[in-house]
Amino acid sequence: MKKRILAAFGALIFACSLPLTEASAASSKQFSDVPASKYFAEAVYELAERNILGGYPDGTFKPGNSITRGQAAAIIAKMVKLDTANVKDPKFKDVSTANGYYKAIAALAENGIINGYGDGRYGPNDPIKRGQMASILVKAFDLPRYDYNSNEIPFKDVNYSLHGLNIFIIYKLGITSGTTPDTFSPNAFITRGQAAKMLKATEEVKPNMVTLEASELGFDQISRIEADAIDSHFYEGLLVKGKYLPTGHSGDQIQLIPLKEGTSTLVISGVKDGSEVYKKYYVHMKKENGKLELGLEQTEDSLPTVATLWFYENSMNEPLNDTVQNISLETMEGENLSDNVAFEQCGTNGGCIVIDNPGQYIATVRFTGGKVERYGIEAKPNKSSIYYDIRTLKEQRETVFKLDEKFDIGKHIIQTKDAEQLAIVTRDPGTNVFRAKATGENGYISVDFEKTVTERECFSENECVNNVWLGVTVNVSHIGSIVNVTINRNLMPNY
Repeated sequence: MKKRILAAFGALIFACSLPLTEASAASSKQFSDVPASKYFAEAVYELAERNILGGYPDGTFKPGNSITRGQAAAIIAKMVKLDTANVKDPKFKDVSTANGYYKAIAALAENGIINGYGDGRYGPNDPIKRGQMASILVKAFDLPRYDYNSNEIPFKDVNYSLHGLNIFIIYKLGITSGTTPDTFSPNAFITRGQAAKMLKATEEVKPNMVTLEASELGFDQISRIEADAIDSHFYEGLLVKGKYLPTGHSGDQIQLIPLKEGTSTLVISGVKDGSEVYKKYYVHMKKENGKLELGLEQTEDSLPTVATLWFYENSMNEPLNDTVQNISLETMEGENLSDNVAFEQCGTNGGCIVIDNPGQYIATVRFTGGKVERYGIEAKPNKSSIYYDIRTLKEQRETVFKLDEKFDIGKHIIQTKDAEQLAIVTRDPGTNVFRAKATGENGYISVDFEKTVTERECFSENECVNNVWLGVTVNVSHIGSIVNVTINRNLMPNY
């Protein structure tokens, strides 16, 4: 079943970055201390033309002066077009309604862009620091919340827990660099020229991104984006976790960044009314008017999924020295689907085929040496994945397990009651050779040794362990009419 998400999502589904005005060359404003040769000149003049930044009465801009936290709030509130007419009191001790920056500060606080200090102050007259500016830019412009990767950031003076993630984001997006090749100087003050450059760069690099709130997707909170559903060639999917407030969890979002035209998938897990919920989507990327737009289509589909058939010489899992001639596929009810299924080699001992629909199947594998083997395949929809949950089982109704004769295990004791309803388990007289023949349904049989066995296993000259065997376990498994029986060691716990 598919459900098209309503066009009422509008700007949420088809979002775009903020528009820019004419280039600074068209500006009528000039500042005596901002020559065109300065790296921040273009940004200063463009923002001045848009009445976002202003100069001083003497005709200067004073690009080297620091910018205060109050000034930064006013500039950013204007740039991202926040509503400053109807605001709630942020209740900062040092920001009264008489403060010239009150409305901007209140708007940023209401939108979760700023928090203030731990003592209840905002510090409107404090010079804003580089680290603080990074965090404000990420939140105000809703930049992609990339996961922090210490291998991608060269700065030695960045603390991940204090603005570090946001510094990483603006560095990754190319908004700013460090003060030296290996330092960012997060506690250094931002100058007016630097602020102009960073603000304009942020507008320019923000991708054509869709941000969706948990409530808009039908969740109270979002747990994760399932990784196996994302094809990173087509889009990036990022989870932005909200906060735990006294009134409950709030503010989870997902960010979707289209990269190229095409269709991919998305699976989101979360919580609704106290229950775990999964939702699946097709993600469509399409160019419209030169821009790459992104739309979601909810679905219950599962995509064709690879099933791996493992080939071994015998029950001891020795590699098979043969090649596959062909594989045929039928339903468990005997309906022939293909006499020659397309397959690929998987690893050293596997063959991969694709299952298109849910159900149980029998794959018959013919080898060039004349050997024929059958495998059961079960494909079930998986609510947490866009792919089927695949289980494969080699048909093996009888098996042999050989324990080295140097071990004295004494008698063997079958502990499982009515074990013969699962399998007939025997031991060759006077040997450590066990045999099992499946007779019933799924289950396992516990076989204990009268005397435990200790076997020393070394992985290197200095790394060895003692494996203590209590006995063996006989496992019987079914997929439809395909039955498999195996015998495995039963090791003492913690060994």
